[in-house]
Amino acid sequence: MLIPHDTRIALDTVVDLVNTAPEGGPGDGLADIEALHGFAERHHISGVGVLTEKDLYAVRDVRARFAEIFAAPDAPAAAGLVNRLVAAAGTTPQLTNHDGYDWHVHYFAPDASLSDHLAADCGMALAFFVVAGEQERLRRCEAPDCRHAFVDLSRNRSRRYCSSRTCGNRLHVAAYRARRREAAR
Repeated sequence: MLIPHDTRIALDTVVDLVNTAPEGGPGDGLADIEALHGFAERHHISGVGVLTEKDLYAVRDVRARFAEIFAAPDAPAAAGLVNRLVAAAGTTPQLTNHDGYDWHVHYFAPDASLSDHLAADCGMALAFFVVAGEQERLRRCEAPDCRHAFVDLSRNRSRRYCSSRTCGNRLHVAAYRARRREAAR
């Protein structure tokens, strides 16, 4: 699956956003305005301006709606969720080239709020997966103590963990040790 750079950036952003409040995980990664500002800086989101409590609550709401898309049972359900999210953001597609990137599309209005920016650009990135029949690539980690969101970009759609180095390896080692204990009995 060929993914343009702007779509890949939006996918990384939406996954990171959803994972600021992972299912069953520790505290909120967007606990305050400072954390929200840090998120925007990490993802190089331009035109953020001064963030307020209103922005924080709006981004948390968008985050919850993205989490629903990752949990959608099928493409029609995901499509409905994406459609509502993107429509509410008031998308305004524009071609742009900036920061050394070639031409690409921004879907948010020029003075959009941070939440509308995220909803429009990240929502459209997820829309492309639904359109391509690849909605099942939007997953949650199968490690019982993790549940982080991720996008499975493996060729055969077989990725099960958010990170093979942490969650995958931890579960494989635990299974190996359990087999060894069982064999020793």
